[in-house]
Amino acid sequence: MREIKCPKCGEVFTVDESGYAAILNQVRDAEFHKELHERAAQLEVQKNNELKLASAQAQMEKEKSVAELRHENEMLKNKLSELGKDKDLEKAQEAAKLQQQIEQLKAQVAAGDKDKIIAVSTAVEAQKDSLMQKDKEIALLQSKLREAEKDSLLQVQNVKENYEIQLKNQKEQLEYYRDLKAKLSTKMVGETLEQHCEIEFNRLRATAFPYAYFEKDNDAKSGSKGDYVYRDKTEDGVEFLSIMFEMKNEMDTTATKHKNEDFFEKLDKDRNEKGCEYAVLVSLLEADNELYNAGIVDVSYRYPKMYVIRPQFFIPLITLLKNASLGSVEYRRQVVEYRSQNIDITNFEEKLGTFKEQVAKNYRLAGEQFRDAIDEIDKSIAHLNKVKDALLSSERNFRLANDKAQDLTIKRLTYNNPTMKKKFAELEDKGEW
Repeated sequence: MREIKCPKCGEVFTVDESGYAAILNQVRDAEFHKELHERAAQLEVQKNNELKLASAQAQMEKEKSVAELRHENEMLKNKLSELGKDKDLEKAQEAAKLQQQIEQLKAQVAAGDKDKIIAVSTAVEAQKDSLMQKDKEIALLQSKLREAEKDSLLQVQNVKENYEIQLKNQKEQLEYYRDLKAKLSTKMVGETLEQHCEIEFNRLRATAFPYAYFEKDNDAKSGSKGDYVYRDKTEDGVEFLSIMFEMKNEMDTTATKHKNEDFFEKLDKDRNEKGCEYAVLVSLLEADNELYNAGIVDVSYRYPKMYVIRPQFFIPLITLLKNASLGSVEYRRQVVEYRSQNIDITNFEEKLGTFKEQVAKNYRLAGEQFRDAIDEIDKSIAHLNKVKDALLSSERNFRLANDKAQDLTIKRLTYNNPTMKKKFAELEDKGEW
């Protein structure tokens, strides 16, 4: 939107791009008209200058011829005065000849002046014709200029009237929403905008969107959800359009004012998680922002296929996107048919893949169990080897003990033991040992 200040009343008003272009054309026409007036003035000055120049040239030629004749006449008179008195006859004859020559020269001068006058007159007439033609062209251009000025005034008037009507409608709608929000709680403000969009859609569902799905998004398993999901299909069930909607509003008395761009990232995330093609933010935020008040705002420079609209553009945007997507229905239908034709191959490949995965899993489990069994056998062998080593060690100990027992004698037992020697000697004497 562009701002324009009225040079008369000083009022500042805004116009859209088309209105601004019309006013710009008017300014350009004014410049063109100004150049036309300047060109006409230049042509008028040029005409006067050429007339003055032609008259001056004719006067100069005439004065030059008269001066030449006077000069020749003076020369002839000087020659006559120089002749002697005794040659009166010759002088008379000579004078007659000179007079005849003078008459001839005068006749020539007169004829020359006549030719020059005719030439000058012809040039002047031609100049007049040219100037008359230029006057006609100037009159025609002035007529066109007046018509262009009239058309420009009509265009400006139409643009101004359309702008005033749009401004009045927007002001009325803004006042309505402000009054409505003033009467509602914060929670009801958002719900009222959702209800407004749902009611507007349901009014046209049966006629304009007979196969469309438009319901609240209640799937929050991903941790986030939008407000509404729109999906449209053909009569044979081919989906060709899907939109994730987010509705945002707030009280005028809210301390912390949100901006539309604060919700772009979440809306794009919800769109991707729910598999929607487009994302649309229906917003009453930033009520004084002319960017969002102008109409449908494309913010795909921030996030792909994302738009911001006011509630009055809710149905028009769906209609535009639907008409734009209908061209791809045939392509989508061919994709669905191709997938249906190849569904058996796909299922076979899936089953084959599942079978391969199961066989690989069983093979992996059997291999793991086989390795566990070998490990257990290795552990058992190691344990038996330990038992074997322990038994062999015990056998050596028994043999050593037996050897020691075989080498045991009374003599060794009583060695360095006088008491025991005495006891055994007494037993031996009594015959008891």
